[in-house]
Amino acid sequence: MRPFLLISIRADDDAADNEYEAFVRFSGLSHRTLHRLRLEQESSGDLDPADYAGIMLGGGPFNASDPYESKSPAQIRAEKELAALLGTVIDEDSWFLGACYGIGTIGTAIGAVVDRRWPEPISAVPVALSDAGLADPLMGVLPPHFDAFVGHKEAISSLPPHAVLLASSPACPVQAFRVGNHVYATQFHPELDVEGLCTRITAYRHHGYFDPAEHDSLIAMARRSVVTDPPKLLPRFVELARAG
Repeated sequence: MRPFLLISIRADDDAADNEYEAFVRFSGLSHRTLHRLRLEQESSGDLDPADYAGIMLGGGPFNASDPYESKSPAQIRAEKELAALLGTVIDEDSWFLGACYGIGTIGTAIGAVVDRRWPEPISAVPVALSDAGLADPLMGVLPPHFDAFVGHKEAISSLPPHAVLLASSPACPVQAFRVGNHVYATQFHPELDVEGLCTRITAYRHHGYFDPAEHDSLIAMARRSVVTDPPKLLPRFVELARAG
């Protein structure tokens, strides 16, 4: 049975490890069946999507819409390699799920408008499925309306006609979309629970997502939140990808 792969771009070890453990726990996979590639540290080389039942891409501090001159060599290399990988994934319609940063990278690959018009602060937001989302084999595992954790500087302002809008929130028109039958992206984080969000709030308090003075109030917000539905996407993704 082919394993799955999580691609990570988080340079902070605590945040990267927490993300990986969250994907393991919520997907139902094990450390043996969910491989990890920390793309901010190492090259993807000649990675072949066919070697994996499915590939997932986590979030992180990179933004597809960052000015080129502000990007680090690691970000430039990672984005170049992701663009090549996504070209193959989309052409072959391989199983792929990109969370948060994934919406910018997949959006860029398919010609969507990715910009800073629809940011959302770190928060729990109400998300609504579109009619296509309700009927979608992956997204349809979620209720029509649910709360999800978000926190992003960029988002998709406009999808090309061949992409299918699956979900929206009041402050972000594209919370999820699909291209082809098997390539998905979510703006919200399907792997985040309260403790995971608290870890990331602490890890990224100096990365420009929020005023560092807001750290304690954001932790309190996270602990008041009731976010239980988004992780249902991960075992469903595994189930569908294994079925082919």
